[in-house]
Amino acid sequence: MTSVSPAVIEAAATWYVDLQDAGADESTHRAHEQWLLAHPLHQQAWARVDKLQQTLNRVDGNSSTLRNARLSRRQSIKALSLLLMAGGTGLAWQQQVGFQKLTAQYHTSTGEQRTITLADGGELVLNTDSHVDINYSKTQREVILHGGEILLTTGKDVAERPFFVRTRHGSIRALGTRFSVRDDDQQTRVDVYQHAVEIQPTAAPHSSSRVDAGQRLEFTQRQVHTLKPVPANSDAWRQQLLIVSDWPLAQFLAELSRYRPGRLSCEHAAAELRISGAFHLKDTSAVLDNLANTLPVQIHYFTRYWVKVDLA
Repeated sequence: MTSVSPAVIEAAATWYVDLQDAGADESTHRAHEQWLLAHPLHQQAWARVDKLQQTLNRVDGNSSTLRNARLSRRQSIKALSLLLMAGGTGLAWQQQVGFQKLTAQYHTSTGEQRTITLADGGELVLNTDSHVDINYSKTQREVILHGGEILLTTGKDVAERPFFVRTRHGSIRALGTRFSVRDDDQQTRVDVYQHAVEIQPTAAPHSSSRVDAGQRLEFTQRQVHTLKPVPANSDAWRQQLLIVSDWPLAQFLAELSRYRPGRLSCEHAAAELRISGAFHLKDTSAVLDNLANTLPVQIHYFTRYWVKVDLA
């Protein structure tokens, strides 16, 4: 079978986007049918579009369908083309790269923060490399976290609609509160600073756990871990600070790497060195350069985006 060229893939993506915008415009549909009949490869490309749409519907209902992607026309065509080039199913590409992240309504890049005022007067802060959708309906208020970390201060809703944060691992219902949610792919972590939240894992919808102010809870789709106290200064990132007390160097660098593009690693010999202090996240290179003044380590820059820390 002849492979479908990137140009034909992009044409199919363009037709899909335009057909969604066209609605009942018969001339656009007729032109699309003529394009399909013009070459067998056009039909192959369009079959990929159909297959991708069906796959996304099975994976996540209507929330991740192609037509619901909140992007400009150019961005929609680019995103859809990438999915189709992955082979047509879209599911493997979604798992590896994150289709939902690509199409999220709000997002931040590595090292960036963003503050959003919600429709009910609440506040949503996105930490580094975070991706969310916000859906307010007549019956509920919903924030979908596709990855990263957010800090929420809920507003008082006149309609008294429940407020939910949803991640791939489950849902968090706010009970009038200020709290943070972090999705690191393997699990979701919730820190509660005011009032309380209620957590329900995806695979255990009838089992809920209450988390009160000052408590942290981590959970997966099937398992809820033991409640812990919220560590001091866990929300310092809101002020662009990383504040640590007697952390292993490996843990410190893993956290710092969230705010720095590229690869940041630590040699095993230096991993258990301990570090304490307050560090400004706006300049991670300065933080790394200053490590040598605090610990017996050397900073090796192989490239701007590949850094290794080793014993001096």
